[in-house]
Formats: sequence, C-alpha cells, structure tokens
Amino acid sequence: MSLPEELRNNGVVKYTGEAPQEELATGERSTRNRVARSILDHGPSTVAVLAKHVGLTQAAVRRHLDALVTDGVVEAREQRVYGARTRGRPAKVFALTDCGRDAFDQSYDKLAADALRWIAETAGDEALVAFARARMAAQAETYRAAVEAAGPEERTQALARALSADGYAATARSAPAPQQGEQLCQHHCPVAHVAEQFPQLCEAETEFFSSLLGTHVQRLATLAHGDGVCTTFVPRSSPAAPQTTPTASASKAGRNPA
Repeated sequence: MSLPEELRNNGVVKYTGEAPQEELATGERSTRNRVARSILDHGPSTVAVLAKHVGLTQAAVRRHLDALVTDGVVEAREQRVYGARTRGRPAKVFALTDCGRDAFDQSYDKLAADALRWIAETAGDEALVAFARARMAAQAETYRAAVEAAGPEERTQALARALSADGYAATARSAPAPQQGEQLCQHHCPVAHVAEQFPQLCEAETEFFSSLLGTHVQRLATLAHGDGVCTTFVPRSSPAAPQTTPTASASKAGRNPA
C-alpha cells in the first residue's frame, strides 16, 4: 500500500499529492501527524487517551483517526486485557500499521551501510562485490521471466515494468539522436543512500541489466551520484558476449562518464 503522506520525527507530514486548500489552512496535516506520533510514542491508544495527549476533543481525534485508517497508517483493534476481564466490550485502541511505522524515520540505511562496511573491512572488496552480485541474482527469476516473455523490441519496456513493481518507478523511452537504442530510467532507488557509499551495488545492477537484455548496456547517471534519475543506455541490435567480470560500462556505475 502506498502512503499518501510521510511522517517524520520533526512532526511534519509530507504529502506526495495535493491536499485541499482548507486542509492546508487549518493545519490538518500537522495535527494528524501529532495523533500518529502519539501512538508511536505511547503505543496503541484509545480515543480518550489520544485526546488527552494531543489536547483535542475526542470527536476531533476520531475524525483524524478515520483519515489515518483510510490511509492505512493506523488500524483499530481490541485492547489487550491482562488479568481478569471486566464486564462489557473491550475498549478499542488504535495502533500503527507496518506502513505507518515505516513512514517514520528509520535507521535501515545506516544498518545496511554498517553491514557492508564490515564485509569490506573483514573480507575485502571482492566479498562486497560478491554480495552485490548475489543480491541481484536473488531477484533474477522474476525479472528474467518478465523480459523473456516480451518480444525483442519490448524487452526494455518489460524490464521497466518489473522494476516499477519493486518500487523503482522505472520507464523506458527512445534514446535521443544520434544514439540508436533506448534509455531505461529509474526515478526512484530504495537503496540510493547506501549505493552512494558503495557503488558496487550500482555496478552489479548494471551487469544484471546487461545479462537480462543480452546486450552491452551503459550506465549514464545514478541517483546515488546525485543525478535526478538513474539512466541506463540500452543499444539496439548489439548482442553482448558472455560476461564474467564487470564491463567497462558497469564499472562506471555511480559516476557520470566524462
């Protein structure tokens, strides 16, 4: 599920879409974020507890919770009772969903970077390269099936669709003249911050694209390098020889060619 908002520790909700003007004027975003943040800080909470923490009426809290439930940020559940249960229906509490929790700042990038740095320091760069290649190999089956099911002229488009399904927001288009081929563009990269420190991830991905498409591709730009989009040039009718080591094009991943 894609979240229409991004909750951050600084208390600001960042929407990817346009919000109604009345919502902008009344500060609905920041108030809704305070409700979600209270659940993060205090755990699953009833409407009454949330109203006390954020200083709103219970009616106002319910309105924000309805919106957060619709967005998939929180979910309602029965309150767990420890010990003897009293009469009556258990109180309903609201808890963050996995998507809602992930919308707050996480330390996954730092954890991944620390792990890769440990691999490089203890086992050397060759082990880091092997890890990067193994990571791509683990995803090979789905991508290869998508590409091989497409006609020769539509394989780049098929790869773009498969990448988009994994969150890369990829597109394929004809390369500008005089180049004869296509440009595979990835407008988002889930590991861009880590790849900035470890370009081996980009290099392994470039090799993987070359293997999938059966041609010698060239990485022109990457998000990890600070470019606005990851761009890979895919030439037409240029079959590549089997590759067992990084190609010249792949070795430039993460750096614009001079």
